[in-house]
Amino acid sequence: MNATALSNTINNTQWIYMRHPEGVVGPEHYALRHEELQTTLSSGEVLVESRYISVDPYMRINQSLKPTYNELPHPLNAVQSAGVVARVVASSVPNLQEGDWVEGMIGWQTHARVHHSTLRKLDPSMAPVSTALGVLGMPGRTAWFGLTESGRPHAGEVVVVSGAAGAVGSLVAQFAKLHGGKVLGIAGGSAKCDWLRETMGLDWTIDYKKHQTAATLSAEIKQLTGGVDVYFDNVGGMITDAIIPLINRRARIVICGTISQYSGGLDNPELGPRFLHHMLYQRATIQGMLARDYVHRMDEMFNIVGPLVKSGKIKFEETVVHGFEHLPATLNSLFTGDHRGKLLVEV
Repeated sequence: MNATALSNTINNTQWIYMRHPEGVVGPEHYALRHEELQTTLSSGEVLVESRYISVDPYMRINQSLKPTYNELPHPLNAVQSAGVVARVVASSVPNLQEGDWVEGMIGWQTHARVHHSTLRKLDPSMAPVSTALGVLGMPGRTAWFGLTESGRPHAGEVVVVSGAAGAVGSLVAQFAKLHGGKVLGIAGGSAKCDWLRETMGLDWTIDYKKHQTAATLSAEIKQLTGGVDVYFDNVGGMITDAIIPLINRRARIVICGTISQYSGGLDNPELGPRFLHHMLYQRATIQGMLARDYVHRMDEMFNIVGPLVKSGKIKFEETVVHGFEHLPATLNSLFTGDHRGKLLVEV
């Protein structure tokens, strides 16, 4: 559809980030706003309508007032930044037509005018378009490159994944199995642990909620695995405290996330156990990784992981919340609720 066939404006609803959270982020930190969005397109612009909107742990990192991987925290009085799968309503460029599916950092809003260069065109025949925010998007990129480039697993090695039932962790665990690893997944609750073993094919699982101390958790990990060659950390806190004393010679520790610390712990961090002596004794390495470092290799990941998804060798799960109005509460549920795989809001 040409933009001239539209009315001059379209109603756009947005969630505006209004107030910095000191603890867990929730609806009280956002305000709903309605605006009339001009539909007239400048050269290179595309008008899109959001269908699936992402909520991710990194959003809470971006709200920290202390230095992170960004120079400044997410600005107040602005649309919450987020990845979105959207459908093209009108376009000024020939390679995007009305009805095409795209993905981009459109944010928490129902409509947007964006430059076509910021969008990735999707192929619905490869997989459901929602996977562009999950297994075939940022979480998939994080899992694949984080494990293969930083973790460097070898067949027969023990790979431990914290947050193993999440969007990234559930993929890391499966990728590690494809590399011939013996995989322990740590998750919260017996239902998640059963799912990881029975559906995702993990060798072992531990429900961390059954442990009150790092010592008892460490003892169970030791009993199951004998020691850890690769630790892919999505959680930090007590779980990491329990694992580092168990690392084997030349172990690789990948710091992908520390979600246990996001709700206030980044602004006022706790003093954790001093573990560098374990790194010394085992000549181990510890490396942080960010998905943004591999954006330029997205096609590489897609060419490897896409066929695995299409063939069913890699499984994925999505928890989909219906209703744009639920976005702030859904973000809150990342830290307080119960979900498996990728968490999305369908508009």
